[in-house]
Amino acid sequence: MKRLAWPQSVKLSSESIVLLGDLVRHAAERFEAVGIESALADAELLAGHILGLSRGAVQAQIMLDTSISDVQAEQLSNLYGRRLAREPLQHITGVAYFRQLELAVGRGVFVPRPETELIAQLAIDSTRLAIRDGNPNPIAVDLGTGSGAIALAMATENPAARIYAVEKSADAFPFTKSNFETYADRCDATLVQGDLADAFQDLNALVSVVASNPPYIPLAMIPRDEEVRLHDPALALYGGEDGMSVIHLVSATAKRLLVEGGALVIEHADSQSEQVSQLLLADGWREVRAHKDLTDRYRAVTAIK
Repeated sequence: MKRLAWPQSVKLSSESIVLLGDLVRHAAERFEAVGIESALADAELLAGHILGLSRGAVQAQIMLDTSISDVQAEQLSNLYGRRLAREPLQHITGVAYFRQLELAVGRGVFVPRPETELIAQLAIDSTRLAIRDGNPNPIAVDLGTGSGAIALAMATENPAARIYAVEKSADAFPFTKSNFETYADRCDATLVQGDLADAFQDLNALVSVVASNPPYIPLAMIPRDEEVRLHDPALALYGGEDGMSVIHLVSATAKRLLVEGGALVIEHADSQSEQVSQLLLADGWREVRAHKDLTDRYRAVTAIK
């Protein structure tokens, strides 16, 4: 682990005054030097994690030239060292924020990304459409749920729906289980551990919506980001030689689960839209549509059984 050097103006002793702003600015400079794009935000968020403050409150304390204790400074320095070594921010804090959710994450579980909120929204909209079409309690399924982000977003934002989710990874499952327990009193969501290809045989032809953010990176394509390459689980990243092997399984499982007219929502890499669309058309799906995310990149495909 790389240890973050202290600013020269700060001396740790029983009589030292450690300014929060000095530490945050110094960390942000070091983060930026190693290519962390969210350098200042990460420095402020980690300070907030130690001090029990929001990012805005940290900024306010910096403006007031607030000092912190030597113990707090040491704790913060240790966290800054971990981030400098490119450990993901969410692994350090143990929390990932997704839409209205606060999810427990850590090593072994894929950290949900902002772009996946598009997939959750498309799935939520499809579930609400099923309600408008006369199904008061539609069933929706999340295949390969990871942290539970998509499933719990569907469940908490549409409590009338019954949500089922499956996760294969033994490393990820404790985090998933914890997140489902956290939101158990707010929704109807069922979690199982297993392979998505065989999941929920008792729900065949009963499901209104299937959503999935499957692994889709080709085996030979090593991610550039160190946080992804070094810390995200391979099981959640790689989708076979061409990146499409798990998407084939998602298509087949969704066909088995969905009612006629049911909707499928799949996330993919921004270079795979045409490939995924052609796969679904070849599998007999109707109304195959590509969708752009907020950065104007194609990141999702929807289809109707």
